[in-house]
Amino acid sequence: MAVKPAMRVLGFMTGTSLDAVDMAVLETDGEEILGLGPAGEKKLDSAARALIERAIADALRLKAGDRTPASFAPAAAAIAAEHVTAGEAFMLQHRILPTDLDVIGLQGQTVLHAPPGPDRETGQTIQLIDASAVARGLGVPTVYDLRSDDVAAGGQGAPLAPVYHAALVRYSGLHAPTAVLNLGGVANVTLVRSDGELEAFDTGPANGMIDLLVQDRTGARFDEGGALARAGQVHERVLNAYLDHPYFRIRGPKSLDRFDFPLNRVVSLSLEDAAATLTAFAAETVWRGLQICSEIPLRLVICGGGRLNPALMDAIRERVHLPVMTAEDADWRGDSIEAEAFAFLAARAYLGLPISYPGTTGVPEPMTGGRIALP
Repeated sequence: MAVKPAMRVLGFMTGTSLDAVDMAVLETDGEEILGLGPAGEKKLDSAARALIERAIADALRLKAGDRTPASFAPAAAAIAAEHVTAGEAFMLQHRILPTDLDVIGLQGQTVLHAPPGPDRETGQTIQLIDASAVARGLGVPTVYDLRSDDVAAGGQGAPLAPVYHAALVRYSGLHAPTAVLNLGGVANVTLVRSDGELEAFDTGPANGMIDLLVQDRTGARFDEGGALARAGQVHERVLNAYLDHPYFRIRGPKSLDRFDFPLNRVVSLSLEDAAATLTAFAAETVWRGLQICSEIPLRLVICGGGRLNPALMDAIRERVHLPVMTAEDADWRGDSIEAEAFAFLAARAYLGLPISYPGTTGVPEPMTGGRIALP
């Protein structure tokens, strides 16, 4: 396989919010960001979302030795079809030919993330997508399944974005130590240390619990503008019960699934009070996570969908006592970072470079990963 000095990669990301397929083009040599190409999104089709939700429900019931649920194959096909439709329109809009791209990077849709831990010797992580269908549909070699090798080696399988966060910090000329906080369904923090080494782990739930609460009670997708949380009161007893979880007593590397913390503790609270309490929970776990980092960062740069929730952002600012920037403050593309990250990871995997590290996922040594599907 020829190693190129620079690659043009199209990255895809579908998050736990089941909102959209995000896309971004990245130019990279696998080490540094050489340029940012176009970016965009396609909202998920409601029928595809329904298939994914069925697969997630089945995944949550999986036990060791169970057969693969029948819902997985149609969900993987639907996710692939959404990627192909999104990619075709995106490439047409930006006049990108298949031959203009060296490789595509896919995350797929996470339906289960059960990392190894004190109560689970062997981890399991499942991202559904028919990568071969994407490679054929878009006519570009496609890198996928970037987590499995890490888990098989005893790692957490997440977070994988830290190596890209470090590249963004260098690209922007930010001095280390800098912390990058991604507020997705789960929050994860990357510390780019003053010596360039990386530390990373999931701090706790972020948007996931709040989204599930709002979806269960209202049918809306999320707490728009943090309005519900702002209208409610934090119930300290419930908050402290969540914070008493053993997850917060162990150091990283460590990772979570967005379903690891059930909503049963807020079931008796009003919608507004429940949203306020879960928002405080997310912010408090960010602060606690920063306390176990080996260095105090000069700043915290926040990316992910949660940066658009003013109630969550204010709650974090009140707790961390650090200069807080959004991705946009750092001149990053806040809506595209995860898609860019999977483009970067795909390039590194394609070139045989490490994508996970002892300090980020707990693997014994830096390692690459992934599979390649050819058109």
